[in-house]
Amino acid sequence: MSPPAKRASVSLRTRFVVITLVLGTAGLCALFSWLHQQIAPRYLESMEESLVDTSYLLASVIESDLESKELPVTSLRACFDGAIRRKIHARIYGLQKERIDLRVIITDARGMVVYDSDNRGEGYDYSAWNDIWRTLRGEYGARATRSDPDDPWSLTLYVAAPIRHEGHTVGVISVGKPARASFEFAATAQRKLLWLAAGLTILGTALVLLLAEILVRPLERLRDYALAVRDGHAATLPKLPGRTLNTVGDAIDAMRDSLEGKKTIERYLQTLTHELKSPLAAIRGASELLGENMPAADRPRFYDNIRRETQRMQQIIEKLLQLSTLEARRILGSSERIEATALLREVADGVRPRAEEKSITLEYTPLQEADPASTHGEHLVFSGERFLLKQALGNLLENALDFTPAGGKVTLSVEREAEYVCFVIADTGPGIPAYALERIFERFYSLPRPDTGHKSTGLGLALVREIAHLHKGEVSLRNGPDGNGAIARLRVPCG
Repeated sequence: MSPPAKRASVSLRTRFVVITLVLGTAGLCALFSWLHQQIAPRYLESMEESLVDTSYLLASVIESDLESKELPVTSLRACFDGAIRRKIHARIYGLQKERIDLRVIITDARGMVVYDSDNRGEGYDYSAWNDIWRTLRGEYGARATRSDPDDPWSLTLYVAAPIRHEGHTVGVISVGKPARASFEFAATAQRKLLWLAAGLTILGTALVLLLAEILVRPLERLRDYALAVRDGHAATLPKLPGRTLNTVGDAIDAMRDSLEGKKTIERYLQTLTHELKSPLAAIRGASELLGENMPAADRPRFYDNIRRETQRMQQIIEKLLQLSTLEARRILGSSERIEATALLREVADGVRPRAEEKSITLEYTPLQEADPASTHGEHLVFSGERFLLKQALGNLLENALDFTPAGGKVTLSVEREAEYVCFVIADTGPGIPAYALERIFERFYSLPRPDTGHKSTGLGLALVREIAHLHKGEVSLRNGPDGNGAIARLRVPCG
């Protein structure tokens, strides 16, 4: 049965951005669509309200000149024709107005047109038109008519007012105005609204991305921390904003401590049991043989074997305790400013007697430059825990001495690599077998020493790696050029 296919996952950031943008854009589009549809009707309503004022004002003017029920058509024609033909120059925002575009229609009490400023309807019966018909009935009369049924911009609004004399309606005046100017104003407003919508969309997108960074980035840091813990990497709980995220982070950290504690106990019990089997078996075998009738000349050899295996057990227990202590630590203890070359010299002085015993030369290269900006130098200073770094360098140096034959050479140097201080220890031994290169830092993995054929505890390089990780650095052990000797590099940050 084939395993189920892995589902493609979408990041929380992408989901947040997409959902927020879709909902925000949909809401913004709905709002601006509604506003876009409302602009033109609002302009028409405003124009109609002005026509109401105009029609009733003109009706009052006409009523003031009435002396009978007969409308003074001749005087009205002279007045309106003169006003309508008058040239004006008015700049209203983007609209250039040059003439009055009102149409004035006056009918008698029957709805017959007695005056039309456009000279189109005089003598016609307009009593059926909504504005005239409703006004003659004493109601509010208005209508909207297109000169071209297929062109909405040809719309003209008409508002009528009654002309009264002695309490009777003797006529109707209807004032019409083309809606084209209002439509132009509405179109300008709609274009500005669209630009505003585009600007708000861009601004909203930027705010969503910023909000996603503010909200999602802490969760991503928490996720990265959890993944690092899962993969067994050295990781520190990141700083998180807000009480809720900090509570979650503390809970994950506490869970990590609990799980790591259980795993550490289980792992160390297993490894300790496994590693102590061999020396215990050797001690038991030697003690059993010593209890028998053994020639006196053979007894010292078995006593030496018991002492050697006992010492090995003690070294395993001590280094396991030290390694477990390092793995449980998250941060450095008493960090101080350290001069790199002085530290390396101090460690080298500690192993010099052993090097002289094997006729091995300890050589520094080069240590004469004093310029801190140089690739090598005497005055490379960094922060670290001196005691642990001495242990790490001591283990690397002891390892180099173990595999360097008598009369060989171990070269020591300090280098600057970008933002790191690098301690380099190179020997002239046989190098590392290809099969051991990937396992050299594993716990309890050790190669036979050329001089004795015995293996070490296999914990020294594991200690070095833990110390490097605790300092936010790294350690590597590789063969030299053409496979001659081995080169160990311990890198720690300069800060």
